[in-house]
Amino acid sequence: MATNEDSKTEPRSVAHVGDLAATSDIERIEAPVTWKAYLMCAFAAIGGIFYGYDTGYIGNVDAMNIWIHTIDGPNATALKSSHQSLIVSIMSVGTFLGALAAGDFADNLGRKWTVILACVIYAIGVVIEIITGVGGDSYAEIVIGRLIAGIGTGLESATVILYMSEICPRKVRGALVAGYQFCITIGLLMAACITYKTSSWDTANAFRLPIGLQFIWAAILGFGIIFLPDSPRFFVKKGNLTKARTALSKLRGQPEQSEFIEYELAEIVANEEYEKALIPSTTWFGTWSACFKGSLWKSNSNLRKTILGTSLQMMQQWTGVNFIFYYGTPFLKSTGAVSNEFLMSVVFNVVNTLATPFAFWGVEKWGRRPLLLWGALSMLICQLIVATVGVTVGFNHTHPDPSVSGGTAADNIKAVNAQIAFIAIFIFSFATTWGPGAWIVIGEIFPLPIRSRGIALSTASNWLWNCIIAVITPYMVDALVSSVFYVWFGLCTCAFVYTYFLVPETKGLSLEQVDLMMEETTPRTSAKWRPTKTFGAGLATGEKGAFVNEPAAQEAV
Repeated sequence: MATNEDSKTEPRSVAHVGDLAATSDIERIEAPVTWKAYLMCAFAAIGGIFYGYDTGYIGNVDAMNIWIHTIDGPNATALKSSHQSLIVSIMSVGTFLGALAAGDFADNLGRKWTVILACVIYAIGVVIEIITGVGGDSYAEIVIGRLIAGIGTGLESATVILYMSEICPRKVRGALVAGYQFCITIGLLMAACITYKTSSWDTANAFRLPIGLQFIWAAILGFGIIFLPDSPRFFVKKGNLTKARTALSKLRGQPEQSEFIEYELAEIVANEEYEKALIPSTTWFGTWSACFKGSLWKSNSNLRKTILGTSLQMMQQWTGVNFIFYYGTPFLKSTGAVSNEFLMSVVFNVVNTLATPFAFWGVEKWGRRPLLLWGALSMLICQLIVATVGVTVGFNHTHPDPSVSGGTAADNIKAVNAQIAFIAIFIFSFATTWGPGAWIVIGEIFPLPIRSRGIALSTASNWLWNCIIAVITPYMVDALVSSVFYVWFGLCTCAFVYTYFLVPETKGLSLEQVDLMMEETTPRTSAKWRPTKTFGAGLATGEKGAFVNEPAAQEAV
């Protein structure tokens, strides 16, 4: 690990940005980082447990007999499709609204305090969820509770990605932000294990315990983040360089007067000045409309970045992965081919959790773009195989059998097992590529003046499509059975083509350098781009051309 003494041993070219010393050495615009600083950056990823745990618990709870009886009456054997659809999807409505609001809250309260607010809102929703079945209308109680908890989750999910992207060191930013997805998988796995244990209980505690445990994640994140510094880029945006310096010093594990801190802060300030000249601060409406300015045909326009962020999150949902985690348990139960569908849910979640850490290494070794390309290719192959086997000899071919749960059994158990195996391979492919990859890229592509709103819109897109898929999937499965996997196959194919033509490579670049890269190259050639100048040196010399590597660089908006 590098030490503070390194700053005294290397020659450097120093200029000044206001009262800050700036460097022209692109290797010295970020301080060496201590392990303590790495852990501070990674802590916020715990917010991913919110997302994962909710996704995991509701799918399994919806298959519990005691839950079915609580919602639809003692004679019901399964939730009505309309009830199941709304119970699952209503949280996505809340998360969509919460994610949209995150941009304004993060820019006014700060990144850290917005996360704390999100934890409080989330906890209120969980209280309402817990009282489901105590009295009154159980269906209304769970719907209202999940809506409010969803607002908290949406607020948290957008702000945590923003916070982590802004505080993480550039060389490991992808791996640390991938930790958010890893925490999502941990949440999914814990929910699957807990509901597997409680699924055989014949009291309301079977669902109240999994719901109540959500308090733990809110308490850990909400209380723990109090002791972390806010984003230095937030303080720069607010014009408070003293607090920005203090926050950066804590995050990098360096003294406040270290020249590394000085250089990195100068680079952030210089980039903010440059971006403000391109994207002037105006009214509340103007700051939102700035996300949609510029030409569709310029890779660095705000419009293109907003479309890229929102469409990446849309396609992450299009892969069909949440069909497995939302509806996989009742779907497997309906086939009669699995003796314990709750245990199979645990298996899927173990695969998901163990696969995700591969992305920590892969995203920094190969980059974001290759991971998304190969991930889409492997997923579309798996979906095609699952669909074809299901239509010919698998899930679609069943016969009545009163001896099994659900009343039907598969004609060809081996074919169904083959489908389940390829579903597991699909989950592995998603967990190592599109799961973390989409979150990483949306945190990197937006300039500081619109970053909070750009990430908010992108996260809202994730939850919007999460909601749409949650609503329509039960009806799609009723009509298509295994053929629904052909739909996911087609959408994964779209994701592959989209990635090839439109997703840039951002590996190893600071957030400020990503702006330059998108200005000067195309997505297909972005992996070859290397920075040669710094924003700090450019602002200090007063030369517009010093901000870019090529004199003929196009305007950003």
